[in-house]
Amino acid sequence: MVNEEKTPLPRSWSPKDKFNYIGLSNGNLRVHYKGHGKTHKDAASVRATCPIPASCGLYYFEVKIVSKGRDGYMGIGLSAHDVNMNRLPGWDKHSYGYHGDDGHSFCSSGTGLPYGPTFTTGDIIGCGVNLIDNTCFYTKNGHNLGIAFTDLPNNLFPTVGLQTPGEVIDANFGQSPFVFDIEDMMKELRARTKSVIDNFVIPESYGDHQAILHRLVSSYLVHHGYCATAEAFSEGTGQEFEEEISSIKNRQRILKLILAGRMGEAIDLTSRLYPGLLEERQNLHFMLKCRQFIEMVNGSDTEVPPRQIIGHTSVIQSTKPFRNSVNEMNGDNNGSEYLDEEMETEEKNGYVNGLQNGYIQSEPELMKDIGVQYGGVKKLCGGSRPAVERMLDFGRELYNYSQQLFHENGTDESNKKMLQDAFSLLAYSNPWSSPVGWQLDPIQRETVCAQLNSAILESSNLSQKPPLEIAVAHAKELIEIMSRSGLGSCAFANVDDMIKH
Repeated sequence: MVNEEKTPLPRSWSPKDKFNYIGLSNGNLRVHYKGHGKTHKDAASVRATCPIPASCGLYYFEVKIVSKGRDGYMGIGLSAHDVNMNRLPGWDKHSYGYHGDDGHSFCSSGTGLPYGPTFTTGDIIGCGVNLIDNTCFYTKNGHNLGIAFTDLPNNLFPTVGLQTPGEVIDANFGQSPFVFDIEDMMKELRARTKSVIDNFVIPESYGDHQAILHRLVSSYLVHHGYCATAEAFSEGTGQEFEEEISSIKNRQRILKLILAGRMGEAIDLTSRLYPGLLEERQNLHFMLKCRQFIEMVNGSDTEVPPRQIIGHTSVIQSTKPFRNSVNEMNGDNNGSEYLDEEMETEEKNGYVNGLQNGYIQSEPELMKDIGVQYGGVKKLCGGSRPAVERMLDFGRELYNYSQQLFHENGTDESNKKMLQDAFSLLAYSNPWSSPVGWQLDPIQRETVCAQLNSAILESSNLSQKPPLEIAVAHAKELIEIMSRSGLGSCAFANVDDMIKH
């Protein structure tokens, strides 16, 4: 839950936030003492570059004692941003430390309390902060020494202090595996957070929460067209549908066609069952048509109607007539400039079937390569010559449709990119493994389903999103707010994990 652009994690010592008796090296991970070390007035500390963000839930770092130096007066711990660095951690208010010479813990005081064993050269001391309970614990050579401090304030910095010549330590802020198994503690905190959520008691004033949950589930099933399941659930819970069963089944038929890649049939069925829907939502219609072109390339939308002979020899035809007509209408070059931008595409090495400086190769050239089998499995348009011819015709129509939308509505960057991405598939001998091949992944059909499904429901004055999905989105946003508010539990309250398990 940590947004490192806004609240970065401490990953090194700060070359600015230290006393001048501290020297840094090895990428600001090694700390050595360079003072006189005669009295406690020669103590020197250094803080990390930033405070520990509460949203990480559990923070831990380790320090290896490279050399205890003359006396081993070393302190490891935490401090607030305004604590004096001419002191060892723990001696001042909002400063906390575990010291090596006597094993005592120091909490905002010059007087320590017995806590753990002493430490010396070769030992590895860990410092962990539990940001759910606001406690601090230490480890020595991988063994947990128990809680040292409680009721910690927010925004503390990892801090180390040295006091006598020869003292050297190396810090590990996660650059290397820790000696202590912090994962077990994370699992424990995650399980504890889940248990709190699972055992949350809903007040009676909230109403019949069981009935609310039933409505959430029922509306979700109806929204996504799980007709048989929705009917069975309705019989068992007494839930009534806002939408007629026949309407649910109609949506289900359309969505099944899309998921099978049969976009042409899905568009035709939508137009028949919901007259005017696509005409009123031209951008949605254009998106469906672009997906249909992609499915033609994929070989999924292969129905070949009787073909009319069209004289053009490329999917994107000559732009001269269009440029002239735009110039005549506008009296300037606006249309031409837009078209140049529309048609602009990056030249790619190794073109076999595709866009080159904005133009798709001629149909005869493309047709020569149709017999090539890609990866031993896939072929362009399923390897069918009539299907390729149909795709080329359809590409011309799609391009003309984009120009119509441009005339009527002006530039739409989303539509422009959608068209360029779809046509770019023909720029590669094997579009499935190309940089734009992600479009051919069947999982992309799910987004198309969601958008068309929402539009159909909206046209029937029904909710575009099921309340269950809205509730999940709200829960995720609340956790984001928790993280920004410094509540450590947010780190272990992943909504997707909760739903999955």
